[in-house]
Amino acid sequence: MSIFPAGILIVIIVSFLCCCMGFKRFVWFMSVGYGLSSAGIGATLFIMSLVRGDWSIIYLIQCLVFVVYGFRLGGFLLIREMKNEAYRKKLAEVGGEAKVPIFVAAFMWVYCGLVYVMQSASPVYRLLNASGAASNPNVWAYVGTVISIIGVCIEALADKQKSDSKKLHPDMPAMDGLYKMCRCPNYFGEMLFWTGGIITGIGALQGAGQIIIALIGYCEIIFVMMSGAKRVEGRHIKNYGDKEEYQKYADSVPLIIPLIPLYHMTSPEKMAEEAKKKEEKAAAKAAKKG
Repeated sequence: MSIFPAGILIVIIVSFLCCCMGFKRFVWFMSVGYGLSSAGIGATLFIMSLVRGDWSIIYLIQCLVFVVYGFRLGGFLLIREMKNEAYRKKLAEVGGEAKVPIFVAAFMWVYCGLVYVMQSASPVYRLLNASGAASNPNVWAYVGTVISIIGVCIEALADKQKSDSKKLHPDMPAMDGLYKMCRCPNYFGEMLFWTGGIITGIGALQGAGQIIIALIGYCEIIFVMMSGAKRVEGRHIKNYGDKEEYQKYADSVPLIIPLIPLYHMTSPEKMAEEAKKKEEKAAAKAAKKG
């Protein structure tokens, strides 16, 4: 079966339209645009399934879960950026508001737009393969959708608990509620959402090409979440590393996946070494220009 079945161009165009806001602010390609693209793809599949007459209750629920997930995440990120001065300051420090050349923005637009479709490959192909998989779901469609719903709930609750905790204890990271389960439960919830998504593709994906597309999209988001957890740990070490309470917490609570004893992805020593290498590289580059 082709990796470009009839109708996929519509999904790709919707993804591009939903993340084009990155041309206004580059970071939005990977944040607000990411959430809106997920919501847009879910809404598009919902409408297309009804128009085609190829639908089932569980497939429509999966599409709606994508919409809820995307709008909630995109809205949360947008509100945080607009109203949270500490976050805007942090974003400015890492260059998140810097202008980039138009060709760089165009490349990122195309890259993100296509990746977001690849991440959503399972529900996309379930409908567009025209095999009746949307109207006649197998057990994996139910299992995956339930897992995705759980993931959305965990992510949303974790974001709320973090916001509430920072209001009460601005000088410490969130450590209660879901944060007793792992130190990045919002990322864990997001990983669960996409894990459920790819599970729904079992039995619906056709041919090696479609399976590879779905796996690339899934591996990409898992890599992003793991990298994000590493960056969070780095910020925590920088901001709270000298506090005994944080040290005990970090050494006893898994970083991103509950019950998996992965406690650290970086350390003060590694961060110092990385900073030194960056300085040496910058100095060498400056000397070469001079």
